[in-house]
Amino acid sequence: MDTEHLNLAVMLRHELHQHPELSGQEVWTKRHLMDFLERYTSLEIVDKGRWFYARYRAGEGRPAIAFRADFDALPLDETIELPYSSQFPGVAHKCGHDGHSASLAACALEVNKYGADKNVYFVFQHAEETVEGAIECAPLMDEADISEVFSYHNVPGLPEHCITIIDGTACCGSIGLSINFKGIPAHAGQPEDGRNPCFAIAEIIRSMPDVTASALYKGLAMSTVIGMQAGKDDFGMSASEGRLLLTLRSQFDGELEELTRRIEDITREQAVRYGLEYDISFHDSVPATFNHKESADKVRRAVKRLGLPLLEVDTPSRGAEDFAWFTKRTRGAMFGVGTGEGRAPIHTVAFDFNDEIIPTVVELYKALMDE
Repeated sequence: MDTEHLNLAVMLRHELHQHPELSGQEVWTKRHLMDFLERYTSLEIVDKGRWFYARYRAGEGRPAIAFRADFDALPLDETIELPYSSQFPGVAHKCGHDGHSASLAACALEVNKYGADKNVYFVFQHAEETVEGAIECAPLMDEADISEVFSYHNVPGLPEHCITIIDGTACCGSIGLSINFKGIPAHAGQPEDGRNPCFAIAEIIRSMPDVTASALYKGLAMSTVIGMQAGKDDFGMSASEGRLLLTLRSQFDGELEELTRRIEDITREQAVRYGLEYDISFHDSVPATFNHKESADKVRRAVKRLGLPLLEVDTPSRGAEDFAWFTKRTRGAMFGVGTGEGRAPIHTVAFDFNDEIIPTVVELYKALMDE
């Protein structure tokens, strides 16, 4: 990788890190990335509102390939001392999306200078953390007749520059459930006169090991209690309203639907049992991210050609990834890139992206263009 391009990419990464923006609010981030590419490349920049892409044209009739990076931050404080620390309290790049975008921008610099045999789309996406962004970007796969799409995620704890890949499900599908109950209030001394939702909530939680039992599913299935609220701070009153928040995850989309149905059935049963009104709302729904074997094999071959270490993964990441919407439209794969053993995990206050992997990502992306 060109040294000047690497220096520019690291500078860009640090600028993005200093100016983090939450999902759906990435106005400065998007504009800064666009300005960077307009200043240092002659690529066509297409503004799509909350996201954008840059395009390299190799010529009519050439196949099109896409690479995607996310650029939103997290609602976490920056608690470590960095020369480029977040300037905004309560918001920081603690997942590495600043590095993902800087890597893709660096690849764009390389392609702009040295060319490529394919038409290349560099997709810069908003709102990955709330799984709202990719579903807006993914139609580009059809509109531009893109034959293949790739993306990566940094992986702290994995040896630096080590690549991970898996066939099939790379990241579990996920959906959030908000289960709301309404009963009848009563005096705490006469709870039998009311209808208290806490018993229904307790039964739902108690049933979760049975509902997610491995014997019921071909792949991973799990339910996590995110939170619960019931009643008021009044020791004279029996609770009459309650709310349970769950996140469901599954390796396969069909089984996520089955798991959701089981939770809905138990909720309905408990509402009838305790005479409660209820409603369920759904949030942050994203399908499983599927790696097409043909695309994953291209990652393997590119890694081998570059002499990088490769780790075959046999279980998907439990974390959801809205890149799923891209590989529902066209072939593609998501892979991991190790940032070093002993580094702080993503989504923690001590995390910081490792700039050393930027050249690795760029060279791997370029190798995938040649596949």
